[in-house]
Amino acid sequence: MKGASGAEHPGLSQDGTPLACLGLLGKCRAGGAGAVPSSPPGVHVAPGCFLPSVCLFMPLALFPAVPSVLTPHKQRSPAELMEEVPLQTPPLPPTWAGRGRRRLAQPGDTPRLATKAAAGLTPGSRATFPQGLGMDLCHPDAAELSSGEAEELQRIRWHRDQLLEDIQKLKEEIADVFAQIDCFESAEESRMAQKEKELCMGRKKFNMDPAKGIQYLTEHKLLTPDVQDIAQFLYKGEGLSKTAIGTYLGERDPTNLQVLQAFVDCHEFANLNLVQALRQFLWSFRLPGEAQKIDRMMEAFAARYCLCNPGVFQSTDTCYVLSFSIIMLNTGLHNPSVRDRPPFERFVSMNRGINDGSDLPEEQLRNLFDSIKREPFSIPEDDGGDLTHTFFNPDREGWLLKLGGRVKTWKRRWFILTDNCLYYFEFTTDKEPRGIIPLENLSVEKVEDPKKPFCLELYNPSCRGQKIKACKTDGEGKVVEGRHGSYRISASSAEERDQWIEAIRASITRVPFYDLVSARKKKIASRK
Repeated sequence: MKGASGAEHPGLSQDGTPLACLGLLGKCRAGGAGAVPSSPPGVHVAPGCFLPSVCLFMPLALFPAVPSVLTPHKQRSPAELMEEVPLQTPPLPPTWAGRGRRRLAQPGDTPRLATKAAAGLTPGSRATFPQGLGMDLCHPDAAELSSGEAEELQRIRWHRDQLLEDIQKLKEEIADVFAQIDCFESAEESRMAQKEKELCMGRKKFNMDPAKGIQYLTEHKLLTPDVQDIAQFLYKGEGLSKTAIGTYLGERDPTNLQVLQAFVDCHEFANLNLVQALRQFLWSFRLPGEAQKIDRMMEAFAARYCLCNPGVFQSTDTCYVLSFSIIMLNTGLHNPSVRDRPPFERFVSMNRGINDGSDLPEEQLRNLFDSIKREPFSIPEDDGGDLTHTFFNPDREGWLLKLGGRVKTWKRRWFILTDNCLYYFEFTTDKEPRGIIPLENLSVEKVEDPKKPFCLELYNPSCRGQKIKACKTDGEGKVVEGRHGSYRISASSAEERDQWIEAIRASITRVPFYDLVSARKKKIASRK
């Protein structure tokens, strides 16, 4: 039995042709020609013809897709073979059996996996071949092959080389893909780092100049020009100065007004009393000092609160007036400079007739009063840890001489006018001021001094000589309350003095709450 006919014999098709062939081959090499082991008499293998047939048959079993063109010396038909007793493959030696549970061949298995399954091997096991069966089985002597067998062997080797080349190409492509992934991840990390750097710069610019900061962020595509996107950015407030947020929201530009409305809509006031809603709202930014800006912000707040809590007040005007009354009550109860603490009866009297001509329930006012009395509003401080951004774009700055409060000596100081305050420093490089003079409710005028020319004076017009609310640092670096009833300052020329007076007058503000409440009460009264 030799050639292709061996592959068709049912004895070889029962249990894994490659290993069965190896079993037959081992016997043939050991005993030459003779009967097939474990088979009835009469089945013989011709000497010298089995070796090449088995060697060629094994790759055909492994790669069944390769067409067979073998031309055996004496090919027998399947019908002739079936007339004889079927061949039985010899049992595998113990060393051939794989470890683990037997696995049956499955559709779609690779040739190698199918071969292991037929031999009873698990996918991760290896077969150990008997002594004497080496790799020379797959490299027969060319002289023993027919021309067709040699051609087929050559073709099999060519297919093997093609497979190895394809495998190598796949390895290179996979390596290239991983290299591209690494490059992409590196580029993405670099891009994110650059974006975070630009975002940090945009926040700093916003804290120094809100309009320029928003412009920088939109130009670098960190923000869209959409008012909702800008409002969300301000509402989250990460790294932003609360004062700068209030400054931007208070502007009258149409875009700023739309952002203000979207910013207020970010707050949810449902099921909150008015004090709770004010705490949330006033913590998200810092109210500016200008009356018109405060009016627009509180108007938007009142409309939003009434929308979230329908039926609590008759109109938004009621909510508007009561909100200002609560803010003034907070100042009266918790400002250390206020000695006359307002009682509950005064708070009730302030809010008579504000609910479209009728009074609010006394129990409601009592709850609001007690809430403020127990816990004052938390006013957000400027972010950043220092005042550098406050002095970035001052209204005016320069050297002036200042007369001391307790010790009447003149000292040269660097003055900066910004944010409705007058700051003075010992040196221009100082980060912290030596003193701060809030200009709220103060007046300024030029005065004559016997010792210094070109003087101006800051004073309280309601009670001249009364100590001005201000602060300074003492010799130990502690912040203490100022002792000036007035501040006298000398410029280097009359022109410079007049310029400072004009700039200070433009910056001086009054507490606008009383005027705003008074105007809104008149509006409510006119509707009766």
